[in-house]
Amino acid sequence: VQLVESGGASVQAGESLALSCAASGFIFSDHVMYWLRQAPGQDLEYVSVINRKGDNTAYGRLVKGRFTASRDNAKNVMYLDLNTVRPEDTATYYCAQDKQGTGRGPGTQVTVS
Repeated sequence: VQLVESGGASVQAGESLALSCAASGFIFSDHVMYWLRQAPGQDLEYVSVINRKGDNTAYGRLVKGRFTASRDNAKNVMYLDLNTVRPEDTATYYCAQDKQGTGRGPGTQVTVS
């Protein structure tokens, strides 16, 4: 299993950015996938989940209505669109095969000021 996140950046509050996660080493379309995040000194936090087909998503309370998850099974890639970001969204963002972070990659840093 290999997952590689990208797209993180330093942005101002209220701005938007898009994260990507490239998957390899497993049958991506067979797996429900998760976005998680971890702020400094904090536990891993659930952000979103997307089903195998990509037509059903769910979100954590703190990001619901602002973040949107999607996936392209043909490209083995999943995405997370972050809109109206807040300073409290500052964290390292990971994609993973479950809520515990199984298989997660090195992460991508999002900093909101």
